[in-house]
Amino acid sequence: MATNVTNATKVHTVSTMQEAKEQIHSFIAQGYAKDQLFVLAHDKDRTERLAEAMDTERIGLEEEGVMTAVANLFRSRGKELRAKMQSVGIRASEAERLEKELDQGKIVVIAWGGKPYENEDYDPLISYYPPFLL
Repeated sequence: MATNVTNATKVHTVSTMQEAKEQIHSFIAQGYAKDQLFVLAHDKDRTERLAEAMDTERIGLEEEGVMTAVANLFRSRGKELRAKMQSVGIRASEAERLEKELDQGKIVVIAWGGKPYENEDYDPLISYYPPFLL
């Protein structure tokens, strides 16, 4: 049985709001629902503005779980972002790399497959663009 494309998590790193908007439209064309789409920026206000402008969701309680959501209230922004990314299946080392991209002003656009992750669990099938080679 083939896996539905919208069950696969995809992560794109872009430089501008226009590129983020184009990527959101691409994910919608691929069959992702708006409640599966997230945008992240290092600055919390910028994340809110992007999510509002693009009509996407915020990674919140449903995706993070209660414990992570509460812990995020006391974390630095970098740790909070990494925890949010990990809650949608991004491996800790990838979340750290992506957070460095966010530090440089990039925007991370996520099409989430829908499965929440906890602790060190992650989705080994996530596709990243641009690809990250070890």
